[in-house]
Amino acid sequence: MTTTIAFPTLLETFFTDRLLRQQRVSPHTIASYRDTFSLLLRFTQQRLGKAPSALTLDDLDAPVVSAFLDDLEQTRGTSARSRKVRLAAIHAFFHYVALRAPSHSGLIQRVLAIPSKRYDRTPIAFLTGVEIEALLAAPDQHTWAGRRDRTLLLLAVQTGLRVSELSGLCWQDLTLGTGAHVRCQGKGRQERCTPLRKDVITALRAWQREQQSRPEAPVFPGTRGGPLGRDGVAYLLAKHVRAAQQHCPSLHGKRVSPHVLRHSAAMALLHSGVDCAVIALWLGHESMDTTQMYLHASLELKQQALDKTTPVNGRPGRYQPDDDLLAFLKSL
Repeated sequence: MTTTIAFPTLLETFFTDRLLRQQRVSPHTIASYRDTFSLLLRFTQQRLGKAPSALTLDDLDAPVVSAFLDDLEQTRGTSARSRKVRLAAIHAFFHYVALRAPSHSGLIQRVLAIPSKRYDRTPIAFLTGVEIEALLAAPDQHTWAGRRDRTLLLLAVQTGLRVSELSGLCWQDLTLGTGAHVRCQGKGRQERCTPLRKDVITALRAWQREQQSRPEAPVFPGTRGGPLGRDGVAYLLAKHVRAAQQHCPSLHGKRVSPHVLRHSAAMALLHSGVDCAVIALWLGHESMDTTQMYLHASLELKQQALDKTTPVNGRPGRYQPDDDLLAFLKSL
């Protein structure tokens, strides 16, 4: 006799047993998977008119899942990259279901056969040295929030920490004496230490003296004393980018997110001649393939490669057209 396990039970044990106990995934993965299934359950409730707790596995066949993914793009404006993340969470669940409910193997295989949608890879965005200087000069140093924001932005563009790593920093994660560094836990529970530059150390020491906080207190608190969240970091960054645009025209029309600061740190290392393997360790990349995108984005490195192929009697550098008046005379 085959016992059919209810869908709500399967979903609960997927989180509690599979993800938390067996795989010990990070809180960020839990949050991402939770959001995916919250969206999926709301969609199926509207589509089928059934409460989430009353759903069965048969209700989540491939056509329903595909319709959910299409709805994310059409209704919520989700990008193809984010769609792929949502589908990965659903696939992980159905891989688990294959072990617990083999009687639904046909349905499971149909869902697992849903392909990831291809998307165009655009060059990564990053800030130049001039743009970084303009951004760091934007926060008002006469206010508490301004001093906090400048210290956060300075740490971000030097270390390349992810926004979740920045907001989760406590004072006990920082060493500001000999061998100054910041310690954090990134994706996949991977811990890493990143050395700090002298100007960053000076800014952090001044901020620490002003805070006079306990070791377990957040380095960058919000107005209520708790850690500054992801949305808070994005808000303050957008505010200071708008202010910096008044003095740095190249920032106009440039979308600057917290992750762009991470890209900027990587590009600064790359342009300084740091090897890609070291950059991968610096940023906490699990694969070197991720770091290769910075090579593709660097026009400066491509120009250096072009200069090395200059003919023997040629001059290095890119082609520069003649002045308009000289071009006119040459055409006569």
